[in-house]
Parts: sequence; structure tokens; C-alpha cells
Amino acid sequence: MTIHPSSSSPGISLGAQLLRRKSIETMVAQNEAAGSGSGLRRSLGMWQLTMISVGATLGTGILVVLSTAVPIAGPAVWIAFVIAGICAFLSALSYAEMAGSVPVSGSSYSYTYATMGEGLAWVCGWCLVLEYAVSVAAVAVGAGQYVNDAIRQFGFVIPDAWALPPGSGGIINVPAAVIVLLSMVLLVRGAKETAWVNTVMVIVKIALLVFFIAVAFTAFNAGNFEPLAPMGAAGVSAAASRLFFSYIGFDAASTAGDEAKNPRRDLPRAIIASMLIVTVLYILVAVTAIGAQPWTEFSSSEASLLTILNTVTGQPWIALVFAVGAVISIASVCLTVLYGQTRILYTMAGDGLVPKIFGRVSPRTRTPIASTLIVGIAVAITAALIPLGQLADATSIGTLFAFGLVNISVIYLRQKRKDLTRTYKVPLYPVTPILGFLFCAALIVTLGATTWLVFAAWMLVGAVVYFGYGRRNSVLARLSPEEYLGTATAAVYARRSK
Repeated sequence: MTIHPSSSSPGISLGAQLLRRKSIETMVAQNEAAGSGSGLRRSLGMWQLTMISVGATLGTGILVVLSTAVPIAGPAVWIAFVIAGICAFLSALSYAEMAGSVPVSGSSYSYTYATMGEGLAWVCGWCLVLEYAVSVAAVAVGAGQYVNDAIRQFGFVIPDAWALPPGSGGIINVPAAVIVLLSMVLLVRGAKETAWVNTVMVIVKIALLVFFIAVAFTAFNAGNFEPLAPMGAAGVSAAASRLFFSYIGFDAASTAGDEAKNPRRDLPRAIIASMLIVTVLYILVAVTAIGAQPWTEFSSSEASLLTILNTVTGQPWIALVFAVGAVISIASVCLTVLYGQTRILYTMAGDGLVPKIFGRVSPRTRTPIASTLIVGIAVAITAALIPLGQLADATSIGTLFAFGLVNISVIYLRQKRKDLTRTYKVPLYPVTPILGFLFCAALIVTLGATTWLVFAAWMLVGAVVYFGYGRRNSVLARLSPEEYLGTATAAVYARRSK
């Protein structure tokens, strides 16, 4: 193994700093020590991890983004879901291998740190900050319409000015902000409590979507699928890029390495199981939705499935039940993705790349309370003020970039660390990670110019933060070459991080 000089050594080049890697042995040692010290509490089994992954994913693309994707792809929106699902599943397989090989908190940020160095790890982590925070806001934006549909059954309604964000006919999306803040409060209480509540929510949302499939199928009209792709392949591809944002849930599960009881065994299984559940339900709902309602009747309303149920059944009580269930589903996504956001920042803070306040753990609840409050308030403000479409696209570009790096990480570790214990291996290696990377690259180039400008601006801010703070405060900058190449214990690393 090549030894890179410590950044504290005189004359070290910027390139050497950006390429320094955190050893997998040190990461695992930290992870194993986390449950016995003052860090996060190990309380999550495979069932809870799977429910976190499903909770962070299922419902997002169907309940919120479907109505914005149908006008782009037409009846072929279900094909867009298939394309996005294949792309995500290929990356999920790579995530599963990395989760079994590097069973730590931090998701793709940690995987990149162990393989490609601090520079790309920072870029990946900064993309994850964008991905998680913005995706919570994007999902919460869709809450306003469903909340209105629920309370309308009792003769009340929230004016558009307080149920929609600016740019969509409103001033501030109050329901979106409230859902995020309630999720924040629950996260403060602890991971075990959060996982229990999320499991109940996931069961509700699965039952809700199965109910929709059954009802919509009774009004199925095959003629609604003609013409299949009125906007051509370009429209399907653009819709797939937007819908890809609906599959980021398994990434949230991989942030729970420090709170999983058996991360090597359970994380890979939870990731794969959740992706299978989510992909099947997404495609079934998309097909039955188009079959029950012509694609030209889909509007910008986030409550498109509720509209279909009203048309098919004409029963007010069904609208009420579905609207309440949809709000619960949206809350589940907000809860679990916000969880992932705080754990990413917790890991980055432990490495010294972001301020230490994001890594402080309450001795009573064993949760990063300060980080949860800061992130929750920031996301609530974003959800209240930014329109849905812009948020979904911004999330997709950050997600695709991070997923691409994970696929590369699998190839790197297979070549450089053949001795590493792997509880799961991607099938058809190296075809699977290569295809996963190519799919991510193909989808990312179809995103609009505005999305790229937002991403470039975000990366510029990230560069300022890294060179202004992270580069100087990186824990690796205070370790000797021998320590950060694998001989450091968790205690040594923790001492340097203070």
C-alpha cells in the first residue's frame, strides 16, 4: 500500500491532500466502538433497516412526482419508472456490496473516502447533503394538496397562499414546513423510537398503494396507452431522470451503519429487499394510474392519485382515507430521509470536514440533537418556499453523482483489496457496476440547464467550505501516515477529531 505523507508535513501538495484515504480498518474500528461508548446506539435489525429504506423511498415518486412526470413521458411514464428503477437497482447492488465490505455510517461518502480519497469523498458528501435535504423538502411540498383534500371532507380548506410555495400560486407551504418540523422532533427522541413509528407508517403506505391498484384496475382502459410515447424517447429519458429521485431510499438505510446491530449482514439484505418492494409497487401504480385516466388529464396537482380515486369511485370517504394515508406516507419519507441527512453530517463531522456541532451526540438520547435541529429548520424553510419540480431535479443530480462514485468504488476495492471480507458480492462483476455507472451518467446528462447551474453553484459553495474549513480541520491532517493507513485505533482517531 502506498504511503501518502501527512498533510501536516511541510511542503505537502494539494493533490496529495485530496487523495489521502481513510483506512477501512479504522472505519470499522470506529463503527464497532460506537455502540459501546458515547456514540450512536446500536438498536436496528434487518427489519427496521428495510423499513427505513422503504420508508425513505416508497410514495415519493408516486404520490408527489408522478403528476409532474406524466406530461413529460405520456403513457410511457411506467417505462420511465422501469428505466429509473434499473439504474437505481444496479447502483443498489453496488451499495449492498460496499455496505457489507465497509459496514459503517456515512453511506457513499464513507465508501468514497476509503477508495478515492478525501477530495472526491468531500464532493460525494456535499452531493449527499444536497440530495437528502432537498429530497425531504421536495416530498414535503406535496403535502399541502393532500392535507387540503383531507380536511375538505369536514368543510375546511387551507387557502392556496398558505398551502402552496411561491411560483405555484402560494406564499408559503405551511403543511410542508409542519411535516418536516414534526419529523425533526421525532428524530430528536431516538433512532429506536423513530424506527418503530416509521414501520407503522410504511405498513400504512403499502396498504394504501395496494388499495389504489385494486380500485384503479377496475377502470382500466388499454386505449389510454396510445400513443405510448408522444414525446418520444427524449421525453421518456427526461422523465426517468426526474423519477430517479424516487429511488434514493436505500441510500438512507446505508447511513445507519453505526446504529445497525449487525451491519455486515443486515445492510446488504435490507437494501436489496427494499428496492424490490419499491420498484414493483411503483410500476404497478403507474400502469394502473394511466389505465384509469388518460395521460392528458394529469395536471401539475400533486394529488393525482386522489383525483383518479374520486373519478372512479365517487365516494367522499375514500378520498378522506386516501388523503390521510398519503399525508402519513409523505411524513414517513420526510422522517427517514431527514434521518439519513443527519447521519451523513454526523460522519463528516467526525472526520473534521464540517463543524463539530453536527457530530455532537446527546448522552441521554444518543442522537445528534443539534444537527437534527439545524437541518430540520433549514429543510422546513426550503420546503415552505421552493416549488416541487426544481427540488426534484436538484435532488436527482446529487443522487446520480453519488451513485456513480459508489459503482466505481466497488471496482476499486475489488482490484486493490482482494483480501477484504465481503458478505455480499454484486452479480456479474464487473458488468453490473460498470452498467450502474453508465446508467447514472446517461441520466445525469438529460437534466436541464437550470439544474446544472444550481448544481454548479452548490459545488462552488462546497469548494469554499472545504478549502475554508474542511481542509484545515480534517482528522487525517492530524494523523501520521501510519495511523491513517490502517494502524490507528478508533481511540486514536477519536482523540484527533476533538
